[in-house]
Amino acid sequence: MSDAVAPAAETGEAPHYLGHRDRLRARFAQGGADALPDYELLELALFRAIPRRDVKPLAKALIRRFGSFAEVVSAEPARLAEIDGIGPGVIADLKLIEAAGHRLARGAIAERPLLSSWAAVLDYCRATMAFSPREQFRILFLDKRNHLIADEVQGRGTVDHTPVYPREVARRSLELSATAIILAHNHPSGDPAPSAADVKMTREIIGVLDPLRIVVHDHIILGRNGHSSLKGLKLI
Repeated sequence: MSDAVAPAAETGEAPHYLGHRDRLRARFAQGGADALPDYELLELALFRAIPRRDVKPLAKALIRRFGSFAEVVSAEPARLAEIDGIGPGVIADLKLIEAAGHRLARGAIAERPLLSSWAAVLDYCRATMAFSPREQFRILFLDKRNHLIADEVQGRGTVDHTPVYPREVARRSLELSATAIILAHNHPSGDPAPSAADVKMTREIIGVLDPLRIVVHDHIILGRNGHSSLKGLKLI
């Protein structure tokens, strides 16, 4: 589906949405993102790809379907394309915003000791995983100074399960000469509470890594409604 473009008004008057766009840009310039509800921030994101149409109804339709600005930009392209009026240009712009958010969040943890930058670690994991429609299992590999060596998604699964193999985690940790790791995965249901399977799997990974003197600092579970820390809950 191509991005729909409405014909210009033939009355000689400027279309009504042009004044709305100018006012919205001014409010954003003055107050930033916090001055706008999600649907208006989404309107700003749609302006470039849809230059000659009132995009407020489309922005509201996207919020109704997916729930929030973050969930819209994190949605799978195929699901975005199901919305009437969303074409390749809009999808590309939304995925660019998502990628930019990930890059900014990653920059906040690069070249810094992660254990002393825990809020930035949580922000990064939330930005990259919390709104994903499918489970993914991510590992942050750390050196002896607790600086990030690599950040890798080890597995992607269904809406409620991702297979994880402790020996593969150990193999990759050794390949990277990591001395510690942080585990993270998301719950697409939105509830970040750990399951019995989450705890069991984490303890199995610890059991495999402990003889190799590789420390598991934590296992973070992300959901739309927050996060859980297995270490904070004293489950590991």
